Amino acid sequence: MSCTGRFAPSPTGPLHFGSLLAALASYLDIRAQGGTWLVRIEDLDPPREVPGASDLILKTLDRFGLHWDAEVVYQSQRHALYHSALEQLLRDGLAYHCQCSRKQLTQRHAQQSYDGYCRSHPPSSDATTSVRAIYPDTALSFDDRIQGERVYPADPGRGDFVIFRRDGFFAYQLAVIIDDQEQGIDQVVRGADLIDETPRQMVLQQHLGYRQPSYAHIPVLTNAEGQKLSKQTFAKPLSLDSDEIRRQLLRALNLLGHPVPDELQTGSHAEILAWAVQHWSMAQVPRGLTLAPEAG
Repeated sequence: MSCTGRFAPSPTGPLHFGSLLAALASYLDIRAQGGTWLVRIEDLDPPREVPGASDLILKTLDRFGLHWDAEVVYQSQRHALYHSALEQLLRDGLAYHCQCSRKQLTQRHAQQSYDGYCRSHPPSSDATTSVRAIYPDTALSFDDRIQGERVYPADPGRGDFVIFRRDGFFAYQLAVIIDDQEQGIDQVVRGADLIDETPRQMVLQQHLGYRQPSYAHIPVLTNAEGQKLSKQTFAKPLSLDSDEIRRQLLRALNLLGHPVPDELQTGSHAEILAWAVQHWSMAQVPRGLTLAPEAG
């Protein structure tokens, strides 16, 4: 059966080694099944974006041999789709306007779990508002292909969550599930730092009548201080030198539980990728990882 996966980076800077792990795992998993692999640029937050980052991301994927199968999609060009879904949720009573400020949330101790104030106290029609989706008081669960069964018990304290921000930008939670539905994504492979966002996405999928993809959350790399490897912790950009590309691929495959045989250690990155596709098994991917210092 045909399957479709994707890699969906935000253009907040160049790809780093942690990005490579996510892209590589997604690519190999789909290629091993003979499916379609797509790339989507999640450029929904202009204040955080770095000029030229989108082009550099695509160049980096291309240099590593991670070639996509269709035109790259940019979220910034898909606002009409998001508006349509937002209006549907509001119309169906599954979302509502909220004018609560951060100060008000802090005063009510509702920063982490929204207390539903604006659901019962609707703001005036001329107020500047965000939009929150309603999180139902029901248990949710899914079977992650790496992390195993994830159960989220019914908990009214989880709170309704923002899907459209007061500053006029769509939230990641809404855009990602719309794009996955529109692009036919049925297998999501991404970092485990997003695993606890999955229930919110499942709620939106249910609200909008979308299918639910399968999920696999690869372990998040941490540095020597136990911090997630990211741009915020000054992770180094991937090198595009030919020898470094091969070295970085070998290290990434080793961390993903797929050490390359000695006879391929000096092979081209195309040969290494071909071997990895042939031997890929999600069951070999570990649940947790610590980054070796030289891989930062």
